[in-house]
Amino acid sequence: MNVAVFRPDDERLADAVSLLESLGSTPIADPMLAVEPTGAVPRDDADFTVLTSKTGGELAAGAEWEPGETTLCAIGDATAAACRDAGWTVDLVPEEYTSSGLVAALEDRVDGGRVEVARSDHGSVVLTDGLNDAGAFVHETVLYELVRPNGAGESVELAVGRDLDAALFTSSLTVEHWLDAASERGVRDAALAGLNDAVVGCIGAPTRETAEKSGVSVDVVPEDADFEQLARAVCGER
Repeated sequence: MNVAVFRPDDERLADAVSLLESLGSTPIADPMLAVEPTGAVPRDDADFTVLTSKTGGELAAGAEWEPGETTLCAIGDATAAACRDAGWTVDLVPEEYTSSGLVAALEDRVDGGRVEVARSDHGSVVLTDGLNDAGAFVHETVLYELVRPNGAGESVELAVGRDLDAALFTSSLTVEHWLDAASERGVRDAALAGLNDAVVGCIGAPTRETAEKSGVSVDVVPEDADFEQLARAVCGER
């Protein structure tokens, strides 16, 4: 079973490959995201500071930012772990590891407060709009940009040849970049047809929505936005 995985080419991709191998699949490592730090750091005068990814936590720590008196919020266990590895106390991790989950956890607490959202350049407006609607004064800092690596698209060729059995999309941007890679090769329609013959997994509802709007048939969305759950669910489909 050839399973395409699109995580950035770091320990996340290595861990994904190991997991898929342990599940008896053949991983197709095809990174669709690369991280380009901006050099910015979160503001230090906020009542609440939100970090949305492991990468964001690591970059903030590497820049020697400190939370101080802010209430530190992390979306997901991996983000929280990166913060704790930096020696910070994480005050809130929402039960649902999504932007809407964090809004639900904070909406009764942030009215009139300053909220710093530190994340990538492709963060969902669900988070910032939701916090604004809850009465917060929201400031966003872009810690890093997400770009498509040069040469990405091995799995596109497999899809065209009907040799792709499954694909694991972990963000809306991985879907968009995959389709862009297909378009650049002049094979978007054939690649999309091949992808729709495979088992397609999306890590959460926003990724699923992006995929379906682009004509991708989504077969699996795990209960939690967790890569291991996604991989196990997809591999169990074949």
